[in-house]
Amino acid sequence: MTLFSKRLFTTGLLAAAALAAAGAAQAQSALDNIMKSKTLKVAIPADYPPYGFVGTDMAPQGLDIDMAKLIAAKMGVKVELITVSSANRIPYLQTKKADLVISTLGKNPEREKVIDFTAAYAPFFQGVFGPKNVKIASFKDLADKTVGVTRGAMEDQELNKVAPPNVDYRRFEDNNAMVAAFVSGQTPIVAASGAVAAEVMRKNPKMNAEFKLLLKDSPCFIGVAKGEDALKAKVNEIIAAAKKDGTLDKMSKQWLGKGIGDLPV
Repeated sequence: MTLFSKRLFTTGLLAAAALAAAGAAQAQSALDNIMKSKTLKVAIPADYPPYGFVGTDMAPQGLDIDMAKLIAAKMGVKVELITVSSANRIPYLQTKKADLVISTLGKNPEREKVIDFTAAYAPFFQGVFGPKNVKIASFKDLADKTVGVTRGAMEDQELNKVAPPNVDYRRFEDNNAMVAAFVSGQTPIVAASGAVAAEVMRKNPKMNAEFKLLLKDSPCFIGVAKGEDALKAKVNEIIAAAKKDGTLDKMSKQWLGKGIGDLPV
């Protein structure tokens, strides 16, 4: 073999070794990297209470933040919270800036084309809310009662489908006006998103209001990058255990004023 041939052969071996190393690195799963770095990077919201918001101590808090901390604790790693918006939360996952997205993420066919989803961990819903001392066990009980809604919102549309015809609607032009009427007692019964109502009741405990009826359910799922089956399985294992021991139900009641109900897997 000539010197040139030997060099060419050696170069080929080095190139093959480099490709093999690159392949091994690519084969390394997100779960492997998390356990190796001892850090779980989670994309969370910071402007959508009670799921995720900045507290008075300037630290993120909320249901989604508690869920991120729970998963990290069960995995035996620390959590790194990364604030995202609705627009960039999926790109953060795709570009590996985050290992998981826990940010009031709903599952739909379009999103399923680009990312994977774990089992649901929390409810996201529209409902009817009112005083604890007023019996509202079914939509029939809204007959002759005044109910506040934001004009044209999903809850306005959904309530129209199921409420009796003699409901006295008070329609407000925006969410803030509806919330102000709810807090002041002008409209003690409202149809609103669970997130909006829960935050209002959390800030105003003297209202003595509670969740009454479910209008529409759209649960929250955790986003996982495509192909990260080991990480998805691990998170599903944690979710299943937390559902079984009541942890998820407790978290939901704390932040949303409503249990988890029958969450899809």
